Amino acid sequence: MDFRLLIARRYLSSPRSISLISRITGISVVGVALGVAALIVVLSVLNGFFDFVRDMLVSYDPHVRIVSVEDRGFESADSLISLALQNPDVISATAYVEGKALLLHDGSGDVNKVVIVRGIDGEAMSADDGIATATTMGEFDVRRVDGRPGIVLGRRLGERLLLSPAGGGVEASRIALLSAPAIERMYMRVLSSSPFRQFEVRGLFQLETIFDESHAFIDLDEAQRLFGMGRSVSGVELRLTDLEKADEVSSWLNDRLPEGRFETLTWYDLQKSLYDVMRLEKFGASLILMLIVIVAAFNIVGSLTMIVIEKRSDVGALRAMGVTKRDIKKIFLAEGLLIGLVGSGAGVALGLALALIQKTFGIISLPGSDSFLIDAYPVSISTTDVVIVGVMALLLCISAALYPASRAAAIEPADAVNMSG
Repeated sequence: MDFRLLIARRYLSSPRSISLISRITGISVVGVALGVAALIVVLSVLNGFFDFVRDMLVSYDPHVRIVSVEDRGFESADSLISLALQNPDVISATAYVEGKALLLHDGSGDVNKVVIVRGIDGEAMSADDGIATATTMGEFDVRRVDGRPGIVLGRRLGERLLLSPAGGGVEASRIALLSAPAIERMYMRVLSSSPFRQFEVRGLFQLETIFDESHAFIDLDEAQRLFGMGRSVSGVELRLTDLEKADEVSSWLNDRLPEGRFETLTWYDLQKSLYDVMRLEKFGASLILMLIVIVAAFNIVGSLTMIVIEKRSDVGALRAMGVTKRDIKKIFLAEGLLIGLVGSGAGVALGLALALIQKTFGIISLPGSDSFLIDAYPVSISTTDVVIVGVMALLLCISAALYPASRAAAIEPADAVNMSG
């Protein structure tokens, strides 16, 4: 073992004439460990919330969306779908139509409501799609059956309007949609047919309140008729093999799409303000909790400075034996390193243990969990976060040892002898 590291370990572990030094050193180690553990646990919980919100939103939002720059429909959906499917990371590509419409019903529920209607290709939707799997009542079916098209609504919206799909001897509810273009045509000229589009409720999905109370799904062809778009669509939505490849696929598409006509939006772009806020919260929490480690580092400065004072005669003897100032400095920097290794190691172990316990058993539950889709704090352990926290705590401990190490290196042998005498 290197003699400098050996001496540093000896200084830390040997009995002291002043017991307060050992206590301060112990407090420093405990402070570093608690700070690191708190950071890992909090960051893991924030990562868990981020992943939960992202997965919930991506069950509704696509991984990548292609839209017109002019914010209006376009007719080249088939060519865009063919282009997107050439990328090996793209699993599916489907056109969609989206707009707002007034939902009308004959029930005794709440008043009629304006909803966001999305027209999709029901046959192209896979059985494991987020909306399909989130359909808790009835089934996700927007096809035309017996001359009547189907519609799938959010469960909270359906319950508010007293709507339900067929089942248990109950007949499926029927509603009508009235779009802005239909209202405009109704006032501008005599219509040859009814402006109301009749639909049969086939299913109710449950995601989050913001979606459940304002969104509805119908067939793509029906949406084109409802909004008077002819053969045009609002955009093309892509599902990928890996969510994290969205930026890569977006760049690949931008290089091949006609310049100035289309733009691509990733899942992050679609909810950018929300994701940015969540990342900012994570950054702020990291800075605040890092103060615990910084306070512990100040304790390291005090404890190592007291060790330097206590061991000044030993330092003088080492200098008289030919040990250089550089080596003396490295001895006390090694002490900071050892304190950091013990504190950071213990903190990482404690933080990972607490995070894994919460992830496995969900010990700490969410207040009012009946209103959420989860009943306990979610946890997602990021290896990158753990490494960064551990390394930063270690660097802080080493930095805290710089001042005591410089003071020790400045001790001259003659001065040390005189002071000890």
